[in-house]
Amino acid sequence: MQIELLSNSINIKKYLKELGVESGGVGIMSAKAAQYTIYIRDLHVGGANILKQDALSVGADLAVPRGTVVAKTPHVDCILIATLKQLELLSKKELLQPFGLKDAAKKFQEILKIKKPKDVEVMGVINANDDSFFSESRFCEGSAIEAIERMIAEGAHIIDIGGVSSAPNSAYVDKYEELRRVKPILDAIQAEKLYDKVKFSIDSYEPAVISYALDSGFKMVNDITGLADKEVCRLCASYDAAAVIMHMQKTPQTMQEKPEYEHILSDIYSFFEQRIKEAKAMGVKDIVLDVGIGFGKTPEHNLMLIKHHEHFLTLGKPLLIGASRKSIIDKISSSLPKDRLGGTIALHLEAVRNGASIIRVHDVREHIQALKIQQALNDI
Repeated sequence: MQIELLSNSINIKKYLKELGVESGGVGIMSAKAAQYTIYIRDLHVGGANILKQDALSVGADLAVPRGTVVAKTPHVDCILIATLKQLELLSKKELLQPFGLKDAAKKFQEILKIKKPKDVEVMGVINANDDSFFSESRFCEGSAIEAIERMIAEGAHIIDIGGVSSAPNSAYVDKYEELRRVKPILDAIQAEKLYDKVKFSIDSYEPAVISYALDSGFKMVNDITGLADKEVCRLCASYDAAAVIMHMQKTPQTMQEKPEYEHILSDIYSFFEQRIKEAKAMGVKDIVLDVGIGFGKTPEHNLMLIKHHEHFLTLGKPLLIGASRKSIIDKISSSLPKDRLGGTIALHLEAVRNGASIIRVHDVREHIQALKIQQALNDI
């Protein structure tokens, strides 16, 4: 007899089918293999005690603070640990319970509907300025077109072009200067019909710049202000362009001045809910979400957002991650931007594992290779 310990991240359905398990059994057993860890904040103590008993009754468990059973405090935080099958059962049982458990049950059902994306798009970065934090991403008209052609050959799915640095403490640039910087590149893209080869995104929140880009064949607007300007919403809707809603605390000039959150996952989730609602009301159909790595976050905030990226999938929108060569890597492993490729790939692959479907990168070829290896591992 031989016994082998298998990874928890295996393709369990593949193994069960190869074992010869009946089709019905494959579904049942794979549901038992999938496990959820759900943090519930500010639950009524009565609801916590009910959920604890219901969880135990189906084989799951609820971690609660000491004193919960005697209602020491009116509300508690707790952690539910359950398999897919157990969560399915609880999502039905709690619909009949008081103390806010009906709302919890609906959230459990949203979580059960999460489908991690199978395909990942790589978005290459072109900066038409001279102050972007990573000097090798800065291009003028001629070199920009060469870089675009190279990224296309390397396998880029989207190319994001911007004329203003959004690094911490970056200088303010007015819309006229921004348009002056990007216009030659946009004109060349249109003249050579490069938009037939790859999707283009404009990294801007200035309506005049965005309008010019959309007229030049661009199909995506990457807005670091999260569609704060309603005119940007109107442009996305009228051109049927995808809108990237990014979260940023404060402005690029002030965002790293002691960034604070009550609960970062919930705070950013609420921000997205509001902006999605507003965008939809104005006719924006195609929405992508970006948690904004480095935009008003500490290194710990950034790691939390990447580690728990899956939390945002219940919003039903694709997730974009952009950690390429950012200072979070320097905080963990002291390095200059030019030496942060390894850290970049590590962060991006973790985000993809947790649900990201677009990664914004300076290094297209290396990310395409890394994604192929990750996919091969996922298939085993």
